[in-house]
Amino acid sequence: MDAKFFSTINVVDPVVKLMAERGQGVIVNIIGAGGKVAKPIHLAGGSANAALMLATAGLGNAYAGSGVRVIGINPGLTETGRVAEGMAADAAHAGISLDAAMERSVQKIPMGRMAKPEEIADLVLFLASDKARYITGTIITMDGAEHPLV
Repeated sequence: MDAKFFSTINVVDPVVKLMAERGQGVIVNIIGAGGKVAKPIHLAGGSANAALMLATAGLGNAYAGSGVRVIGINPGLTETGRVAEGMAADAAHAGISLDAAMERSVQKIPMGRMAKPEEIADLVLFLASDKARYITGTIITMDGAEHPLV
């Protein structure tokens, strides 16, 4: 919670208040799908993600009338160093090779691949733009349809 939830909230809280005083602003929290699906090796991080989703939705609602939008993105597996570290932990936990862990994880994604960081960035740019001016207080899952949740 300290590493993920409070570090985010401690930054967002003063910033969202300043944006509200100014009458405009957009906050896009990159959270992670781990808050919607419990995984034994990711319970603490998943709990922090779930708390961030709730805070994001609540802040979006609280500040909507002030001209401030707050949105969350839940990326699934993305080609990053952090995911590679997680894959190494998963491989060690399962007693399999890193390549086998990667292959097993990608097989669960209906699109057949992990997201590229620039694909997440493209959504952030859209959400921060005026083209998304009516979107706030919601979480967008971006996981290649791995978890078909409503």
